Amino acid sequence: MSDARPNVLFVMTDQQRSDTIRALGNSRIHTPNIDRLVDRGVSFTNAYSPDPICIPARHTIRTGCEAVSTGYLGNEKRDARHLEDRCGPFLARSMRERGYRTFLVGKYHAHPRDIDLGYDHHLSFEAFREETGHEVKTTARQGAMVHLPQQNRLPPDDNYEAWMTDRAVDLVGRDTDEPFFGLVSYEPPHPPFAPSPPFDRMYDPERLENPVKGDLETDHMDEKIPAQNHHFWTTREGGIDDTTVRVIKEYYYGMISEVDRRIGRLLDAVEARDDADNTLICFFSDHGELLGDHRGWEKSSFFESSCRVPFLVSWPAELPAGERRDDLVSLTDLFGIATTAADDQELRDGVDVLGTIRGDAESRERLFGYHRTPRLPPNFTGMVREGRWKYVFMRNGGREQLFDLAADPNELDECAADNPEVVAELRDALAAKLADAGADEFVENGTLRRAPYQEIDMGRLVREPYPEEPADALD
Repeated sequence: MSDARPNVLFVMTDQQRSDTIRALGNSRIHTPNIDRLVDRGVSFTNAYSPDPICIPARHTIRTGCEAVSTGYLGNEKRDARHLEDRCGPFLARSMRERGYRTFLVGKYHAHPRDIDLGYDHHLSFEAFREETGHEVKTTARQGAMVHLPQQNRLPPDDNYEAWMTDRAVDLVGRDTDEPFFGLVSYEPPHPPFAPSPPFDRMYDPERLENPVKGDLETDHMDEKIPAQNHHFWTTREGGIDDTTVRVIKEYYYGMISEVDRRIGRLLDAVEARDDADNTLICFFSDHGELLGDHRGWEKSSFFESSCRVPFLVSWPAELPAGERRDDLVSLTDLFGIATTAADDQELRDGVDVLGTIRGDAESRERLFGYHRTPRLPPNFTGMVREGRWKYVFMRNGGREQLFDLAADPNELDECAADNPEVVAELRDALAAKLADAGADEFVENGTLRRAPYQEIDMGRLVREPYPEEPADALD
């Protein structure tokens, strides 16, 4: 390791699928700056959000602990200040204790809004609004319109992501005695799908791929997918035609290309430093987006589109460049990456990713995931990923799925009935993991708890109620 401790920069997007990087195989998308990160270091092609929902995933990143350790398995707007008592100091505070200056620019998604996450500088939407006078990040419609293609009519250089990047570039470029730990957390490509021009017309939808669809029984075995479809104003069967899905994908890709432009400015700021080679950069997302795959939208699913994420690690002074690895890695590992680089390793629920790259540590054999939607019938979902297999357990109805990802990477052929021994082994592994975590709500006497099947109703997403009569909207 270098004598000087490295700078550590985490760059994060929200709801970005793993298959949206040109250098890693998507020839239809334009991501020249994320491609620079691929060339700069190590790309993990089997990286997962172990709790593929916004708040739980971000709590995992800041604590290094899985959802069953944090207690956040869904988007519950609960006070999170107790998490440091439960899990230990947040990552930023831990890095500050190790002698780093720390900063957060962008989305953090924790409650209450004034929560102290341990950063010396914390610049989010409130600071953007105070400085610019803008009351909105974009001019896109929310609520029921959130997934429809839209345009961000704020000038590209005046929107929230541009402001964020300006502030982050300043913080990266400061000349101080301490190394820095920074998190730059972009909101795109989270809906509303509203890229700025010209990113809203970069992609011809006729050249984009149709969504992946299996049989309806397999695609919607987890009842949360059709429930989310209804919530987001599509039919429970996911009845959006392929042409419309491709148009939505056009705008989703445009948002990724727009944020890629911002990431390029960050990389330029790093490369302008004298210690650029001794700056560790991690690029990742909190979870993916179904984007019409399996007749579904959003996240909260263990289909690959929803739970597999980009995960790039680069540190030119210490790590190889342009390498691909298929180790199972998780957002829980980010805490250990940062503290290991700071020469004071603390892994918590993660594994030593830097050690596996160097050949000094063993990679993960099994990866576990969990999520549920609060205030609904028992809908806990657990996942085990090992080797070629992915096992998914749904408490609602006690249903199970098994996919052979080596033979069936699109998860079209559910094969639990053909592989009962594999199912039993992974089911027992999930039960043992939950029991060790003290998650008695989900396991009893070494057996996964099941519940009678209930249809889930999440209601409709309407931020402002529609009027009783159309003319009432004009009053």
